[in-house]
Formats: sequence, structure tokens, C-alpha cells
Amino acid sequence: MQRIRQLYLLGQSLWYDYIDRELLLSGRLAELVDAGVVHGVTSNPAIFRRAMTQSAAYADERALLSRQGLSPEAVYEHLAVADIRAACDVLLPLYERTHGRDGFVSLEVSPHLAHDPQATVQAARRLWKWVDRPNLMIKIPGTQAGLQAIEEALVAGVSVNVTLLFSVARYRQVMEVYLRALERRVAQGLPVDNIASVASFFVSRVDTKVDAALEAVAAADGSQAERARALQGTIAIANARQAYQAFKAMFSGERFAALAARGARVQRPLWASTSTKNPAYPDTLYVDALIGPQTVNTVPPQTWQAFADHGTPRLTVEADVEGDAARLRALAGLGIDLDAITAQLEAEGVQAFVEAYDALLAALAGG
Repeated sequence: MQRIRQLYLLGQSLWYDYIDRELLLSGRLAELVDAGVVHGVTSNPAIFRRAMTQSAAYADERALLSRQGLSPEAVYEHLAVADIRAACDVLLPLYERTHGRDGFVSLEVSPHLAHDPQATVQAARRLWKWVDRPNLMIKIPGTQAGLQAIEEALVAGVSVNVTLLFSVARYRQVMEVYLRALERRVAQGLPVDNIASVASFFVSRVDTKVDAALEAVAAADGSQAERARALQGTIAIANARQAYQAFKAMFSGERFAALAARGARVQRPLWASTSTKNPAYPDTLYVDALIGPQTVNTVPPQTWQAFADHGTPRLTVEADVEGDAARLRALAGLGIDLDAITAQLEAEGVQAFVEAYDALLAALAGG
């Protein structure tokens, strides 16, 4: 536990990338929050699929809602909103104590809406009103179409967790959208000190794709094998660290300073997909390597436990800025297009959430 407390002193919050009713009813979430080792909660369709189909804690309410004639999607939303509200209530004292820095719980709009900005905004506003908690964040995928929805939701006063970010270029667009939304609120005479947002930048999935491409290069060209294999396990971290540099540049300028004078908060980068997919890599790799001020890392329970047990709490997100840039140049020099890979990851991420969401609705339809 001490490692996580030290992490917080270094400026990084650990949010729990998991929720289910047993976590709430058992008091376990409250224990973790009270101990100062969980500072927020994130959810997604895949997490709710596991929770609602594997836990008996939902059975009675599921049956009651189904008997009322609700559609599977309506049943899901009722169950999810109940969990999100309960988690928000557990985290509300932390939210108040940190003046809105931490203590948030994230709920995602239907992934089917990822490319429909108008429907996304409508869903975001509906869920925001339904949950009715100040420490809620609505998750909206940062697709090209999603940028419009994110801006309109923020202007409407909805706090947003922008999810499924893989490229630094898209991340810059997201930060621009955040600032523009705040400026629009100022122009309308609306407050900006009550708006919160994080930008969820995905990490380990980048290495999964890039490592495979590097291995293919090594297998096809023996002269490049050593260079290619030396880059394996390094590109996801380098990519995320470049995003942190973009964050610092955006929020240290005069444009944000004018908003900060009105109480605006930075849109913190949130490192997501930080469980280690490759068993050859340390299980705390994507936490250890991305520690820095004004950041969040959302971790599944097993990664949270691993860091609590043997993680290394020290400032690392700017440990090798020049080296990170050199590794990204070396990747391009091998003919590997990181932009194409991150675009593919975005599309696959949306599809994975759609599949999880549809599988959940199918299970709920079956009673």
C-alpha cells in the first residue's frame, strides 16, 4: 500500500479499472478509497459484461427489470447506473476533499454511437442527468466523429473521460477540443471551474501491435533483426511519453492560463490499457515507466495488486525524452507506420467494445 501512497505524492492517481456489485456491497471499494490507494473508478462494456454475467449479485434485479418488460439495453443501463451511483457515493468525500481532482467514476456511452456525434451527445446528457452525481465522468471514444460529441458534451456541462486514444496527433486534437469547449462556456457567461475531463491514452496494446510488426521485420531482413528486436517493448512507452510532452506544452501556455484564471482545470492524461499483455515483460511495466505529475493511471485489480506489491514509485515519464523520440524515429526508419497502427487500434478498440456490449445484451436477453 505504501508504494501507491508514494505514487500519489509524486502527482499520479491510481484509478481502479473495474467495478461490480460485490465490490460495492462488500465494502471493499470503500476500504480501498479510505486507505488512500484507489482514487477513482473506470468502467467499460467489457467490464460490465464480466460483472453482470458472472456475479449472482445482479440476479434478482435483472429478473425484476425483465419482468417489467424492459429491453436488454434498458436492463443494462438500470443495473449500470445503480452501480455507478453507488461508486460515486463512495468516492464523493475524496472528490470533495481534493476539490474535484480525484474521486471520479466513469460510465461509457453505447459503443454503437462512436461514429454518431449527435446521438452520442444525447446519450451523454441523458446518462449525466440520470446518474446525477457531480463526480461522474461520461466516457466518449475519441474517434474523429467523437471529437464533436466531446466538445458539445463539455459545453453542456458534462464532465468527460475521452477514451480510446492511441496517437499523439489525435490526443492533441482532444486537448484542443477541451480548451475550445471551455472558451465557448466563458463566451456564454458559464462557469468553467465545475468542468472536469481526462484523456485516456492507451498504452500496452500499442506494444502488442508494434512488437508483432518488429518481429516480422526481423524475420524478413536479418540485417535489421537486432535493431528491430531492440525496439520491442519500448514503443508504447515512448509514444505515451511523447503524449505527456504534448500535454505539458498545451497546458503551460497563455491560452490555458486565461482559462485557469477562471478556475479551469487541466485535462489530465490518463494512462489506460496498462496491464502487461506480454508475459516476458514486467507486470508493472506500464505503471513504473509513466509516473509523473498531473497524471492518472487506471489499472485492473491484478495490476493494482502487482504495483502495491513490487512497483517502483519514482518519476519516470520524462526519464528519457530524447531517447523516446529516437526510438520512434528508429521505428519509422524500419518502415513501420505508427500512425497506421494506432488508427487500426482505434477501430479495433471500438469494435471490441461493441462486441462486449452486444454479448452483454444477449446474455441479459436470455434472462
